[in-house]
Amino acid sequence: MTQPLRILGVIPARMASTRLPGKPLVDIGGMSMVQRVVQQARGSTRLADVLVATDDERIVDHVKRFGGKAVLTAATHPSGTDRCFEALEKAGVQAFDAVVNIQGDEPFIEPAQIDEVCECLDRPGVSIATLAQVVADDRDLDDPGEVLITVDRNMDALYFSRAAIPFLRNPGPGPRHRQFRFLKHVGLYAYTSEALGRIVKLPPSSLELAESLEQLRWIENGITVRVGLTTHGSFCVDTPADLEEARRKVAAAP
Repeated sequence: MTQPLRILGVIPARMASTRLPGKPLVDIGGMSMVQRVVQQARGSTRLADVLVATDDERIVDHVKRFGGKAVLTAATHPSGTDRCFEALEKAGVQAFDAVVNIQGDEPFIEPAQIDEVCECLDRPGVSIATLAQVVADDRDLDDPGEVLITVDRNMDALYFSRAAIPFLRNPGPGPRHRQFRFLKHVGLYAYTSEALGRIVKLPPSSLELAESLEQLRWIENGITVRVGLTTHGSFCVDTPADLEEARRKVAAAP
């Protein structure tokens, strides 16, 4: 019988957010943002451990005070992926088979969604996985903040774009999302430890720089990214308006 993967959940958390400074420590209904993310991640049935990776001692101290685990990582990392790899190195590369990169600004992430991306790694030959949702609103097709994905028959990513892909050459009347199964990206990644160590050594690629999407670097270097489907929504707190909405959601919860 195959042993289950030992998976480390890593939550990158930076104080220096342009639109919402100090984001990990903002209060949402009596609990900090980062504590809510840790609490949700701990609900996953697939994670062996959960670790906050940050470049700020204040976040490390805060996480330890509420009983979480945190490591101090370099302030020079260009992405959360690089921060995840340093966290894995500090936790012990040999101790974990895989890592899930959990966005530190999604306080309502569903534990089941984390399980879904982990399940993709159970399939033979899959070393990197992410999630997508079926588009149900044409506004998502025209929002450059949403990333669209095209996939092959195996659900491996062909391309990620801030544009609506594929382009409908001859659309009929009515909403476009009813004429093709468009997929929008959910920013949750799972990597085998070996794959994570490989991708952090790759230089930025031309497609990545054009779209400002790190995952295009992997595809441009011939690395397969498996895409799993999820029905769970996501809510990213990136602006003061998002923060107020998050506080309203918590206040309205039963």
